[in-house]
Amino acid sequence: MNIVFMGTPDFAVPCLKALADAGENIRAVFTQPDKPKGRGYKMIPTPVKSAALEMGAEVYQPLSLRKGEDAERSLSVLKEISPDLIVVVAYGQILPEEILNLPKYGCINVHGSLLPEYRGAAPMQWCLLNGEKKTGVTTMMMDKGLDTGDMLLKEETEIGENETLSELHDRLAECGAEVLIKTIEALRDGTLVRIPQDDEKSTYSPMITKNMSLIDFSDTAQNIHNRIRAITGFAFINNRRLKIFRSELTGKKSNENPGTVIEASSEFLVVCGDGEIIRFTEVQPEGSRRMKAYDYLRGSKLQPGSVFTRGEEI
Repeated sequence: MNIVFMGTPDFAVPCLKALADAGENIRAVFTQPDKPKGRGYKMIPTPVKSAALEMGAEVYQPLSLRKGEDAERSLSVLKEISPDLIVVVAYGQILPEEILNLPKYGCINVHGSLLPEYRGAAPMQWCLLNGEKKTGVTTMMMDKGLDTGDMLLKEETEIGENETLSELHDRLAECGAEVLIKTIEALRDGTLVRIPQDDEKSTYSPMITKNMSLIDFSDTAQNIHNRIRAITGFAFINNRRLKIFRSELTGKKSNENPGTVIEASSEFLVVCGDGEIIRFTEVQPEGSRRMKAYDYLRGSKLQPGSVFTRGEEI
């Protein structure tokens, strides 16, 4: 089976490698263009490009598949390859109908949620933000809508109480690779069943913005904890910004005002809007490195009674 793979970030790499390990004929890999990074604005390849070059695959990086010369060249390449299947994993571009209809078996997408829930760009982040107890991966047959195609296979997993986005991301990336291979095996032996999505049960997960990370201590401890897990929290203490990577719920309460630090020695404890106390366990002070909260407290002059402020923007 001739396969074209389209993907860009780390999440897509296990799927690409799984196809190669399974002996699939990967005729070409499409990924987003390199982007400048760092002080020297050095052009950095996408994770998928790096993985594809390591395995000797042909790589294409069109600016667009929908308009312009790049789109025309890409369509010409795809027609020449005449793929049996296109696999799309977090590619970051919308495929025009002409490409969707090109492969013999269509275009299969690996999506990081249990569709029809959490369609869109940031399913894992919104799953954590909303405090979901479970999530998973769905393979679907792509159509012209946004994550609206017929579902193929699903794999469900529980979400840990303190699980962070990076941890969930890595688990679902590996899970997605396994489900993709099972999907292709079922496609090959004729047992794959297409299940239409129920649009009435669908939810949407839009892009995450930086200011969404600002912590409002008048919110509940659970919501603050979920925000830190999903997108990392920012708050301001003593006129300095503090980035919060990990937290835990203590189950304890206090009558102090929201945002008040009530312990700053062996533990980093802060009161939230519902009176519940949250524990910060991993932080990054402004201008410093990421560290355990205990190490931060040892080197800071933070005292009980200090109060966090939300600030205006990042």
